[in-house]
Amino acid sequence: MTASQAARRDRVIAAAMKLGAKGGYDAVQMRDVATTAGVALGTIYRYFSSKDHLLAAGMVDWSKELEARVTEQPPAAGSAADRVVAVIRGVTAGMEQQPKLAAAVVSALRANDPAVVECQREITGTIMAVLAAPLPDVPEAERDGIVRVLAHVWNSTNLGWVNGWLTVGQVGDDLEQAARLLLRDTP
Repeated sequence: MTASQAARRDRVIAAAMKLGAKGGYDAVQMRDVATTAGVALGTIYRYFSSKDHLLAAGMVDWSKELEARVTEQPPAAGSAADRVVAVIRGVTAGMEQQPKLAAAVVSALRANDPAVVECQREITGTIMAVLAAPLPDVPEAERDGIVRVLAHVWNSTNLGWVNGWLTVGQVGDDLEQAARLLLRDTP
């Protein structure tokens, strides 16, 4: 991708995120994204197969930014559980600040579009790296298992939140409980 293509793609994602933050999943209409980004509708479909793919790609970018921040300076104070909980609470606080956007992205990630599935894989790997960052002293095999289970809890609770049977606060609470149970004997 050339620099101008990458910039155009980034504008499209930013436009979708802006619309999602303002009005949620239903507010992200491809024509509105094109207008907001200042591109032709066909340009969007050159990069993204669907609205779900576009929103999922936005989540990929967001999760990579999160990974860069957390891996650059992971929490260091407290027990292993305290450090993971600090990361979890930081992420869920971000969801609480932009609940319509977070719900839009989680909704989009439920699609079984092959392009979205690839985004799901990428996001899961990134979230696992984010959860592993504050656990450098935990043996790798044990850490990988703990992080995998936490990622599953994260996905499940996000689904419950988007479907209305959990609040975003409960997402954080359930993740914290899972982290504390999994890491209770880890210093």
